[in-house]
Amino acid sequence: MDIRRFAPLRAAGASWKEIAAQAGCDWRTAKKYLSPGAPMAPPRASSRAGTVPRLVDPFTDVIDAWLADDPRLLATVIHERLVADYGFTGHYQRVKVYCARARARIELESDAQGRPPGLHRRFEVVAGAQAQVDWGDEGTLLAGAGQGRKVYSFHMTLSYSRDPFICFVTSQDLATFFDCHRRAFAHFGGVPATIVYDRTKTVVRRHVAPGRAVPLHPQAASFAEHYGFAIDVLAAYRPTGKGRVERQVAIGRDHVLSGRRFTSLAELDAAFAAWVPIRRGQVHRTHGEVIGVRAARDHDALGPLPQFGYAVTETHLRRVGRDALISFAGSSYSVAARAADRRVTKAGQRVEVRVGVEHVEIWRLPVDSPDRTPMLLARHRLAAVRGQMIVDPAHWAELPDGHTRATTLTVTDEEPVAAQQLQDDPTFPSASTSASASASASASASMVFGESQAALKVMVARRPLAYYDRLAGLAPPPDPAAAAGAENESLVGAA
Repeated sequence: MDIRRFAPLRAAGASWKEIAAQAGCDWRTAKKYLSPGAPMAPPRASSRAGTVPRLVDPFTDVIDAWLADDPRLLATVIHERLVADYGFTGHYQRVKVYCARARARIELESDAQGRPPGLHRRFEVVAGAQAQVDWGDEGTLLAGAGQGRKVYSFHMTLSYSRDPFICFVTSQDLATFFDCHRRAFAHFGGVPATIVYDRTKTVVRRHVAPGRAVPLHPQAASFAEHYGFAIDVLAAYRPTGKGRVERQVAIGRDHVLSGRRFTSLAELDAAFAAWVPIRRGQVHRTHGEVIGVRAARDHDALGPLPQFGYAVTETHLRRVGRDALISFAGSSYSVAARAADRRVTKAGQRVEVRVGVEHVEIWRLPVDSPDRTPMLLARHRLAAVRGQMIVDPAHWAELPDGHTRATTLTVTDEEPVAAQQLQDDPTFPSASTSASASASASASASMVFGESQAALKVMVARRPLAYYDRLAGLAPPPDPAAAAGAENESLVGAA
């Protein structure tokens, strides 16, 4: 309550009692603050800070331990766990306020040099000295045939002029990543002295503790040496180190992609090419110059492009299957059964798969070559989708295709031999019995199979089950005299 706003009532002749009734206070309070020479500060209640214990105080050690282990742990999660596991009865806002202060304190304590949290050093570079690289995830923005495929934007920005380069791809693998570099160098007309990266797996072989040297990916190191630039890897969780390209990702998305529909990557690249002159004609708000004018000085200071490019490929080991196929990324690719040096590819043989931007190559390992040099066994286009089987017919030219397989209904001369062997058996029935049984069985066969089986004339032996018992030694041998008159078995011809 600001009681001094009732001063005009006193100047108009109102009594202290009347003023107190309007202000809702005692008349003595009105007189104290509206009399000549009254204190300028309005009445204030005494502070209660520290007089009442906070509900969150008994749990501060637990919260500090959680934040020290993971500084990005959400206050909502902390409040949820305190309520569920520790019986906390306070409001979420109390936990939120404490976490905000605790995070700043823990970050300051964790820095060995005691640097202020949340602040960074601003830097400037000379022309041609640095470029920054980053990826942008654009989602499934293609329509038509490319619908459903995820699109990524590759960004390289020259730090001195903020001159941008953007291209669009559907993969972030090693070969695509450095192929985008080659396109960026051709766009700028040269190579910057240093390129700044995140700790991406296409640049860093593995993550290490803060303060230790970062091991580079061998392919990234070779690519940088060939083109003559140095690799600068940022510390973990320090995106401000490449803020120029971070900002360029958002600018490119707003000015190139927003409000448009595309059906192919070529259309996306063409949209960026059409926007580049507009961007270069603008005055940058940081350095205050026209981007195109400053970019001209930046381009002139870039290093020269090498005479030959450097193709980065991923390499994998695979084994050749019995079907002369190797499996990679969910698809199958054929391998030449016989290489150019006439050496045969064996099932189970290990081969090297080299994956480029659009093609995959299969090479024989040096240990399997007599001259200890690798040899190309196959080259295919990369499968567009998983599950494809890509085969070059020339690879399987020497493999059997089954064209010599055949069937026939003609009865050969060798088949009656089985019947003669059965007749030598003492338990084989007489000719009269066989003839009668044959006629009966032939009639039955004609009824079941029809006249189309007449040409087969296959001799089939029919024996009782006791015959197999005798062969297995489970029954005594038969009496030849008794077996001669009994119908134990017969030969039936399908008539």
